[in-house]
Amino acid sequence: MQLDFFFGDHLTPGDAPIFRQRRPAMLATVLLIIVATLGAVQLRAAGPPFPVRPLAMYLGRTLPVVEPSATAYGPSGGVVLRFAMPNASLEYPLDVHGDPTALDYEWVRVGESEPVATARPLVGAYVQAPVKPGFYRLALVRDGNRRIVDGLTLAVLVPFKEKEGTMLNGYRIGTYLAERLGGKQEPPDGFLEITEHDVDLPISAHLRVGDFLTHDEQQTWPRYAAVDPRLLDKLELVIAEITRWHGSETKVNLAIDVHSGFRAPAHNQRLSRAARDSQHQYGDAADVAIDANGDGRYTSLDSRLVGLAVEIVELKHPELVGGLGIYTSGHTRTTYVHIDARGKRARWRD
Repeated sequence: MQLDFFFGDHLTPGDAPIFRQRRPAMLATVLLIIVATLGAVQLRAAGPPFPVRPLAMYLGRTLPVVEPSATAYGPSGGVVLRFAMPNASLEYPLDVHGDPTALDYEWVRVGESEPVATARPLVGAYVQAPVKPGFYRLALVRDGNRRIVDGLTLAVLVPFKEKEGTMLNGYRIGTYLAERLGGKQEPPDGFLEITEHDVDLPISAHLRVGDFLTHDEQQTWPRYAAVDPRLLDKLELVIAEITRWHGSETKVNLAIDVHSGFRAPAHNQRLSRAARDSQHQYGDAADVAIDANGDGRYTSLDSRLVGLAVEIVELKHPELVGGLGIYTSGHTRTTYVHIDARGKRARWRD
């Protein structure tokens, strides 16, 4: 048997195989390996050129990702405003994705960048509201680093007791029935303090602060409005119910027009068809038009559909029971629905 070897040159039968190597190149490679090995041993003995800290120390300096928990947005999941009295302790549910230790919190007024007070330790889900009324974002702080928690705004109210007679800081509120007669519905605990810069601030998924301003002739700023978070949840649940009718695969953007939100008592008294002690004065009522069938118009059919959605929501959420008034007659320029969360069932048509 004859074997041919091809290690470089071709060998003829009978020749011994020859292994040709370039000795200088092999020696250089070996020397490089030896030098590199000795260098690595020397470097290990001498220690690293910079101090090595545990990984946890670096992670500890990084602020965790924090967001409001699902319960922070109310039963509807769509209320993005939380309410508190000045300097009150309140629950602010947060989901912390990372190391929650040694976290402080600050309040930053909406539209500004600097905190309004020194940082406080974050302990559990409870925080202390700022002292002054206004709209604020929560900021988490660690080792001088700050991160704003997006998605939720805190509204610090002006207490009702600060109203002097019919006026609140130069704005005419008027007089509530309970201030003159005992046994009537108590006035709201406080009012939102609204500047020109706050009008477009989201108050829920489909509503903004400006939707609840009284439609009076007063031009002074700030202005004031009472808003009940139960009403916000009820309105968002009604919108969600109507959206569900259109099918989960259909992207629906329902047109919504808020005709009237909060009505100061002084303004309510001047409206000829308004109830003497209207729920609008307490911030738990709104007159809305919703394009429920999605045809681009507000019609009496839309109002009846909205009324049906209200009935369904109250069956599912009895804690939000209240008034429902459907307005489709010629007394109004357009059709709309009154929705409130007064705590007892009331129905009427006009």
